[in-house]
Amino acid sequence: MNEWIVNWPAPQWVKTFATTREGGVSIGAFSSLNLGDHVQDNPQHVQLNRQRVEQHIQVTPCYLRQVHDTHVVNLDQQDATFVPEADAAWLTQPGRAAVVLTADCMPLLFCHRKEKIVAVAHAGWRGLAKGVIEATIKAMSVPTNELMVWIGPTIGQQHFEVGDEVRNAFIMHHQEAEQAFIPADKSGKWFADLVFLAKQQLYSLGVNHIYGGEICNYTHPELFYSHRRDRGKTGRMGYFIWLDTEPESVV
Repeated sequence: MNEWIVNWPAPQWVKTFATTREGGVSIGAFSSLNLGDHVQDNPQHVQLNRQRVEQHIQVTPCYLRQVHDTHVVNLDQQDATFVPEADAAWLTQPGRAAVVLTADCMPLLFCHRKEKIVAVAHAGWRGLAKGVIEATIKAMSVPTNELMVWIGPTIGQQHFEVGDEVRNAFIMHHQEAEQAFIPADKSGKWFADLVFLAKQQLYSLGVNHIYGGEICNYTHPELFYSHRRDRGKTGRMGYFIWLDTEPESVV
């Protein structure tokens, strides 16, 4: 299991975990630690993979039905067996982990520097353009200058070619978003920088403590799944955040 991916100076009571494609039982295109139950992998393999992760982190994960939108769910109010349709989740109670799954889209982890509240978000270009980051921060209801955000492995700009509709979806809300797009070729396509767009939004919302964003999952096929690189037939990595069961007192 992998502990090295999430690297940020979060408070001691904030716990995180990120998977790579290593350490599971799935085979073929899904080799090996695929956590996605919607990608046509063997359901028994997915269940075994999820069990391995749960045994490792020793907390119950809450997986979401991600739909590339902006709905944020409060896991404190959800039954453990319920699978919310949402692309972000937050919690203030220990015992459960908020999780998103990705394979090119951007995973973001959120925590407060002093209060015991954490969140996770899944941001593909659609969710990012619609405002999933802003929705997550609004749901947490804490001062943005006290938030810390970590950006996980995401498809890099040099591999994310998009059309005018994607570029326009961002520029119509923020003209400065045009800085995140460079021409791909004479066909009118663009290379989009999702990490740049996310940081731009975070800074505009008053978040200054931003970490990660350096890893391109597309360029590391031995470690990470990529929907675009693998032409749609691939697994999903998981990004988990939760609160320690016995957090230390806040000074």
